Amino acid sequence: MSIFSKIKSAIFGEHGPLGSGHFGTPKADAPAPAPTPQTTAAQPAPTPAAPAPQAAPAAPAQPVDVEAVLSGIASKKGSDLNWRTSIVDLMKLLDLDSSLDNRKELATELGYTGAKDGSAEMNMWLIKAVMRELEKNGGTVPANLKD
Repeated sequence: MSIFSKIKSAIFGEHGPLGSGHFGTPKADAPAPAPTPQTTAAQPAPTPAAPAPQAAPAAPAQPVDVEAVLSGIASKKGSDLNWRTSIVDLMKLLDLDSSLDNRKELATELGYTGAKDGSAEMNMWLIKAVMRELEKNGGTVPANLKD
């Protein structure tokens, strides 16, 4: 799983603070198969039932307020991490490995073209790029977090 996918899953996904089904269609248990009617030679075979009408498509998922979710996680953890401006703090908040190797991998995934040396420039670019990508994937992100 990519580093960005892990970030996205921690915020939107099944294991994120919003639980199963917040981002997309809720998971439903598989319905039990209908019992097959038993026929004998003395009974006529039942006529097939008309196909069941298809359910209406699920309503589109509501956008996820990324800032509210992350603030909520920080509040629950009693954290004072500066996730709004620090990619390292964001990754720590989400219990992800914030090592330079992982940040280099994230930089590659998101198309960073500068030196992948862990510089302030790279890290500032990463936090804004992550916020932009979260927005592209169904999150709402305030302008000051992505620009």
